[in-house]
Amino acid sequence: MPESAKPFHIRLLADPGLPTRRVNSIQEDFAAEARKLLNGEVTVSSDTRMLRIRPDATLDIDAVREMEEDHAEADAVIMLTEIPRHSTGHPLISEIFPDHNVAIVSCPTLGAWATKSRIRKVFTGSLLRLLPSGAGRDPEEYDQRWSQWKSTERGEGLGLFAHTITGGPRTVAGMVLGNDPLRAVPKLTSALGAGAATGAFGIFYSSIWQMADALSTTRLVLVGLAAVVTMIFWLVVREGLWDRTKHRSLATVVTLYNGSTAITLLVCILLLYLLLVGVIFLAGLVIIDAEYLATVIGGEVSLLNYLNIAWFSAVMGVFAGAIGSSFDSGADLRRLTHGQRERQREYTESA
Repeated sequence: MPESAKPFHIRLLADPGLPTRRVNSIQEDFAAEARKLLNGEVTVSSDTRMLRIRPDATLDIDAVREMEEDHAEADAVIMLTEIPRHSTGHPLISEIFPDHNVAIVSCPTLGAWATKSRIRKVFTGSLLRLLPSGAGRDPEEYDQRWSQWKSTERGEGLGLFAHTITGGPRTVAGMVLGNDPLRAVPKLTSALGAGAATGAFGIFYSSIWQMADALSTTRLVLVGLAAVVTMIFWLVVREGLWDRTKHRSLATVVTLYNGSTAITLLVCILLLYLLLVGVIFLAGLVIIDAEYLATVIGGEVSLLNYLNIAWFSAVMGVFAGAIGSSFDSGADLRRLTHGQRERQREYTESA
């Protein structure tokens, strides 16, 4: 680090949501690492900011210049965004702009596992490449074996690209994590209530008990999966969650958006379905007398019989439309998807 009375200031910016939480979780460790690498006084500050993109989903260099101008007091600016970035057909993990002292890191391209550790390493490698040659340690020590630094398509910066084969699935997994499906489940309380009310009819009708007992385990599982898939399809159509390709250059990105949307909804609906099964199962244990159940199905009764009844009754709740018609907020559902959130970033003709 150049000799100066002024400490080296690193500014961390992050999109709202998961990127902000990740930056907050690594800020202290990253600051300690930066002090060791630069062998001097280093300050690290952070802020939440949404990175704007152009209507074709590409990064406008003006956005980089804006970050440089808005944080002129910083010696280096590192932005963590939830945008799944691509260049030359490869997932783009990080892109540095040495002329502007700015690095932009894409959170989804790092995947869903060990994300905090990976972010810290990518931040450190990007920072070292923003410094003058010879300053700090060798940045290659912080590179992942499944990534490679090379010139970007525009030639305006240097990019860290993920492996072609594993990069796509890793990016989708990272996008699903960024959609926070687990945080969406508590917003589905009205859906759980409506589904439980509809499915509860299965507890009181002996014909449902007989049908659940007659079906094989394989068929019960298939019926449950059919209910989940049907509800996902219904939500996608009703809420307009499926993105269409407007430009051929966006085909890869749109495919990633749609893939992450489908998997996110699958996680949400599957969890809600299992909650319904659990609620109905407990209610069945309380309400259905074992001896009476045995006379109805004509055999011995075990917990598996109660589970089969709960599973089949939950299917009724899903197919009745309780989940699809009772989400607490359509806006909450739409915010689950990357494609819908990215539209908030786009430049408009009047901007």
